[in-house]
Amino acid sequence: MPPSGSVNFDEMLDEGGAIRPAYADFCNWFNQQDPSWLKRQNVEAERFFRRTGITFNVYGEAAGEERLIPFDMIPRIITAGEWRQLSKGIEQRVRALNAFLHDLYHRREIIRAGKFPSRLIERNSAFLPEMVGFTPPGGIYTHIVGIDLIRTGPGEFMVLEDNARTPSGVSYMLENRETMMAMFPELFTQVRVRPVSDYPRRLARSLAACTPRRASDRPVVAVLTPGIYNSAYFEHAFLADQMGAELVEGSDLRVVDGRIAMRTTCGYEPIDVLYRRVDDEFLDPMTFNPNSVLGVPGIMDVYRAGGITIANAPGTGISDDKAIYSFMPEIVEFYTGEKPILQNVPTWRCAEKDSLAYVLDNLADLVIKEVHGSGGYGMLIGPTATKAEIATFAKKLRARPDNFIAQPTLALSTVPIFTKAGLAPRHVDLRPFVLMSPEGIDITPGGLTRVALKKGSLVVNSSQGGGTKDSWVLED
Repeated sequence: MPPSGSVNFDEMLDEGGAIRPAYADFCNWFNQQDPSWLKRQNVEAERFFRRTGITFNVYGEAAGEERLIPFDMIPRIITAGEWRQLSKGIEQRVRALNAFLHDLYHRREIIRAGKFPSRLIERNSAFLPEMVGFTPPGGIYTHIVGIDLIRTGPGEFMVLEDNARTPSGVSYMLENRETMMAMFPELFTQVRVRPVSDYPRRLARSLAACTPRRASDRPVVAVLTPGIYNSAYFEHAFLADQMGAELVEGSDLRVVDGRIAMRTTCGYEPIDVLYRRVDDEFLDPMTFNPNSVLGVPGIMDVYRAGGITIANAPGTGISDDKAIYSFMPEIVEFYTGEKPILQNVPTWRCAEKDSLAYVLDNLADLVIKEVHGSGGYGMLIGPTATKAEIATFAKKLRARPDNFIAQPTLALSTVPIFTKAGLAPRHVDLRPFVLMSPEGIDITPGGLTRVALKKGSLVVNSSQGGGTKDSWVLED
């Protein structure tokens, strides 16, 4: 891994400034285009996004303001060979995560073997005692997973985070591709790119394969949304529409004859699989938060009785804990018997005395994250922080060291973005989307590339000023 402060890996240009093979065909096309036409198309792409309604809500701002997702029209390109190797690592990791979750809620063999500390699940709010001893239909906990990756060199990817609770962003992956094909249809005749538009069909098929029923009837799948004010509501509605599934809120559902049923014009119709985009805490007011109006009273009883599949399974979010993430090399080896193909970013667990001392002494050089944090919130990027911000964070660390982990400031790879002055490098990450069912694991070629649009910034989250771009996996 490149050390902190080293030269970033440029995915398009090699050390001598020559075009790398992955970008050769694209750059040949790009250099033949009229610059003024490209600028007009860049503006048109933004208009396309506005017409489509691709927005997200920013919590904490006036009236939950909706923002346009910034889109960059220069694709991020990965070769077929790189993707094959990357896919092997992703599949290995997702299989290990699913096995780990089953073990945590059953015999806890990994704890008995001394490979994982029990303290990380004790008093951890993401661990659900209600799931202990229960196996979801088909043994699947991680129906949909997003693995956040960073690139540090040729063919070198590392896992930054695991997202198995309710991973979001797949709608932007699909709309990015649709926008590119609408803006530059002739480009896709010159560069052979693997498609992603069939993701909703693959998602529907994967979810249907997880039905708790053995009947030959077509399983009924629905998407549970918290409602229009949720930051990812656009995605919930988009995926339901694309899958041909019903979009429902908690008030649309009730327990009928031991099944979860949704309200229709013809009465209540039973549901087999519920793709929920509601957090565990709000899923069932009779089991979790009694004040929740987002979930369905009694759904956990129906679930444990085998009357419905919930995707992802309740309690899956424990695997998103960043302190648990630091044990993923041990977790992968324990459940697969193999060395991890994808490496973790080096991580200091602040709950450990020696690690905390090191982190406090080196705050200005490290990235500090909350173990349950997401979206770029609740973190400190030492090299760009002020002395006052570092001092404030040091107090937080001392008060609750178990709530934080620390990582080095990595030399993230860069890819070009389109600017008024021409192409300019910006830092990126990648979130491939993985589907898991009893029929196997299905990885969509590419995923969501998030890009830090500000020069020098390492924060790619859209809520923190980042944007997105189309991710290409080339055909052989």
